[in-house]
Amino acid sequence: MFKAILLQQVEKKTCAELLDLDDTNLPTVDTIVKISHSTINYKDALAITGKAPVVRKFPMVPGIDFAGVVESTSSDRLSVGDRVVLTGWGHGETEWGGLSERAAVKAERLIKLPDNLCNLDAMRIGTAGFTAMLCVEALSKAIKSGEEVLVTGANGGVGGFSVALLAARGFRVTASTGRSEESDRLKKLGASNVISRSELSTLGKPLQKERWGGAVDTVGSHTLANVCASLSYGGAVAACGMAQGIDFPATVAPFILRGIMLLGIDSVYAPSDVREHVWSLLANELPQNVLSEMTSEIGLPEVIPAAQRLLEGGVAGRLVVCMD
Repeated sequence: MFKAILLQQVEKKTCAELLDLDDTNLPTVDTIVKISHSTINYKDALAITGKAPVVRKFPMVPGIDFAGVVESTSSDRLSVGDRVVLTGWGHGETEWGGLSERAAVKAERLIKLPDNLCNLDAMRIGTAGFTAMLCVEALSKAIKSGEEVLVTGANGGVGGFSVALLAARGFRVTASTGRSEESDRLKKLGASNVISRSELSTLGKPLQKERWGGAVDTVGSHTLANVCASLSYGGAVAACGMAQGIDFPATVAPFILRGIMLLGIDSVYAPSDVREHVWSLLANELPQNVLSEMTSEIGLPEVIPAAQRLLEGGVAGRLVVCMD
């Protein structure tokens, strides 16, 4: 038997429960993982509360990422005892996810953890850190080292990791947030300046004063449009989120008059070779103090109420779910 958060639909409403299940409930695939740690991401919170149609089929175990140990496998890629991590691939949406003590997964979706990264730290990083490093890598190839860069939604998981990783690479980071009380924490992560999200969140001019050489945007909508309008000549923005909205109310002006670049970042279906490279970078580049500064730990029984708090803005940084 193992414990898992199970989502079921009753009269078109999502009901979340912590239940005891057994292996007969698991999908039939090539690898079984004993999960040691998972997380609650924003998407997980939407799924658990039913606030958005994240889950495509029921019943569903939510959780878009996890770390654990291989218990059995028929794949040549893995061995029993390997420490592995999974992020994305539709888990928690179309396939059972990581808010469980056990998972059945296709081996091709699992990445062996670097020796210098423990399971706990892997989930302190999780999808948020993985996405942030994808953004940082894309920006590092597009703009000059040492540029002043902006991170929107800096108080969230992706934003916070982006601040830390960009600062570690020598960029001067401005963090945008709606929570001014978190300014000191953002500066500890590496931000040299903190601004209010209100400066960017409403309709702005199509071409504005040049302020930043690059940006990581987790917000979308008017914020992304204003970021593009404020980039310096030849600047670039790595766009990976839509917390404000999926729309992009912009013009072509900054693209054709300043030659800026919009870099789309997808972390869900990134290929295995990219994932291995990114996890290696994270294991070696992320300052250790960032992991404790950005995360807090809870148990599986605390997941359901924590999901509601996250949506209400009552959680700073990331929540790691420890199975033991």
